[in-house]
Amino acid sequence: MINRHRQIKKNLILRAKIIQAIRDFFTSTDFLEVETPVRIPAPTPEPYISALASDGWYLQTSPELNMKRLLCAGYPKIFQICKCFRKNERGSRHLTEFTMLEWYEADTTYLHLMTQCERLIHYVHQSLNLPGPMIYQDFKIDLDPPWPRISLAEAFDRFSGTNMDDAILKDAFDETISFDIEPQLGVSQPVFLYDFPAARSPLAASKPENPDLAQRMELYIGGLELCNGFTELNDPVVQRKRFEEELAARKKRGQPVYPMPEKFLSALEFMPQASGNAFGIDRLVMLFTNAKAIDEVAAFIPEEL
Repeated sequence: MINRHRQIKKNLILRAKIIQAIRDFFTSTDFLEVETPVRIPAPTPEPYISALASDGWYLQTSPELNMKRLLCAGYPKIFQICKCFRKNERGSRHLTEFTMLEWYEADTTYLHLMTQCERLIHYVHQSLNLPGPMIYQDFKIDLDPPWPRISLAEAFDRFSGTNMDDAILKDAFDETISFDIEPQLGVSQPVFLYDFPAARSPLAASKPENPDLAQRMELYIGGLELCNGFTELNDPVVQRKRFEEELAARKKRGQPVYPMPEKFLSALEFMPQASGNAFGIDRLVMLFTNAKAIDEVAAFIPEEL
């Protein structure tokens, strides 16, 4: 363990600088940094994400629900850097306990989020005084905006042997994204994927002109997914229905079924139009340190504890 800590010292120093630059970016644009509880009574019902139990409650998989309650209470621009926890997530890009940046802004949409991501990463890159393009593994990545934006349907057509609708029907949607599409994204310039199936995006607002699609985007750099953001669904009736559907699906899959987050749903009627984004800090540090595995940017990993 001592040898590993010595080997990653430069990475941890750069990590601290990256987190400070992120804070500077948001506070300089009038965002309020907030802290919400890590231990909560009802986690967000989301597809294929499981929470860790904690004495009858749960460790948060995301600070989303409580941050949105602040948005509903009249906090128009908020961000948070915090620990999140997800059960059975461990691999070269995953830790059960990881660091999340999450932000919300009233009167914006997912289109604004994409521009914010460009500005944020460009700001961090400049703050670190790093030279030219980003070098990540075998890729030379130009960070100068604007970055390409590709609909998810187009990505299926371009990078896989099937289209998006067929992949969903064949229950190959997630597998196709993970193995066929993701490795080809962001290898020369960061890329946004946008317009995901609404059925796979329970907290995102649907597109008015096509309710089957959600106003959702993800950012990829060097084959790594960095974030998941969307125009927020602010209809409590529709949100409750989507939560009920997801909880039923969890039960059918044999996954834990969580309590309904009633306080969040009660507050939701006061939410303005807004957008929000969940951004993985560990993966951003991986990119800036040219780390192949998440272990290289974490002070401690589970196997050391």
